[in-house]
Amino acid sequence: MISAFLFRGLEGRIAWVAAFIALVGVAVPLSNLMLPPDHALYVPDYVVSLFGKYLTYALLALALDLVWGYCGILSLGHSAFFALGGYAMGMYLMRQIGSRGVYGDPVLPDFMVFLNWKELPWYWYGFDQFWFAAIMIVAVPGLLAFIFGWFAFRSRVTGVYLSIITQAMTYALLLAFFRNDMGFGGNNGLTDFKDILGYTLQEPSTRAGLFAAAAFALCLALVISSAIVRSKFGKVLLATRDAESRARFLGYRVEHVKLFVFTLSAMMAGIAGALYVPLVGIINPGEFAPANSIEVVIWAAVGGRGTLIGPIIGAITVNLGKSWFTAQFPEYWLFVLGGLFVAVTLFMPKGILGSLSSLTGKIKSLTSSPAAPSVDAGDMRKEGEAS
Repeated sequence: MISAFLFRGLEGRIAWVAAFIALVGVAVPLSNLMLPPDHALYVPDYVVSLFGKYLTYALLALALDLVWGYCGILSLGHSAFFALGGYAMGMYLMRQIGSRGVYGDPVLPDFMVFLNWKELPWYWYGFDQFWFAAIMIVAVPGLLAFIFGWFAFRSRVTGVYLSIITQAMTYALLLAFFRNDMGFGGNNGLTDFKDILGYTLQEPSTRAGLFAAAAFALCLALVISSAIVRSKFGKVLLATRDAESRARFLGYRVEHVKLFVFTLSAMMAGIAGALYVPLVGIINPGEFAPANSIEVVIWAAVGGRGTLIGPIIGAITVNLGKSWFTAQFPEYWLFVLGGLFVAVTLFMPKGILGSLSSLTGKIKSLTSSPAAPSVDAGDMRKEGEAS
């Protein structure tokens, strides 16, 4: 039953994109580990980490597209779910340091020793086990989204009001995690990680494995999302997006539909955040910043919301541009980002993928339309005489 559900998502171009992501997830690590540095196809270590980060961003953009593109929920708080998943992974990685920290405490992380904490807080218990951390990576963002959505959707909060509330939520978490007494490292966050599952994070093989894990997670999330939107439930999603009051009148509990997809999207964002942390080596309250959530919206808009593949393209394309601009012209990047969003909104409202699909459809319609039959002048003269 589960396999049939997943195979339903492997239709059309989704199958090709999923296969390409899987191929990249295998080819890049093999190129990094098997080929010599002077080989033309060799992928350096920093590129593996950089593009691994891009894959986690693509997964976050895909999570947003599921609620925005197919359910009409413009969330400006998805960075909160991303950061919560990252903190869950960071807590596990901090517990793995043990006595190898600066202060040599086998239980307390360095920042707790520095702040004169005497014992480990109760909410840190269990994070020395990977299985517990893996559950928390999806459970904490999912629970927050469920509670938030339960009250918001039952109250029929929609449109710009819902967007503002989601942004207020992530800003409140930003302020909370900045405090030292929260027990999450305050302004500095969590860093100085040593290993994951017994493998040293600084080893190229570990980074390559993390890259492959990010590619696999993105591929699986794409297939699951495709299967959902192609199902009968997906049709209800589109009905909720396009005509919520009519769907409600027909008997559908649209608040339950919204709650399910919003919770699932938050769990996907949490997984993206968990994969992001060991790749970059740090997680701090800055990940909760509302500007980060707005940037995710830009990724989805640039790539083409409501397409699943478009936000992946948008996330990778925009972040490639960000890496180049922040290195060459760092003071102009925010202007470029804002200008890009305005340009896409005005000239390509369907995004890159949507515009390409429309252009391809027009070309096909022009090439497939039959040519008008030619009329001979003599035939016209004979018809005129007969009349």
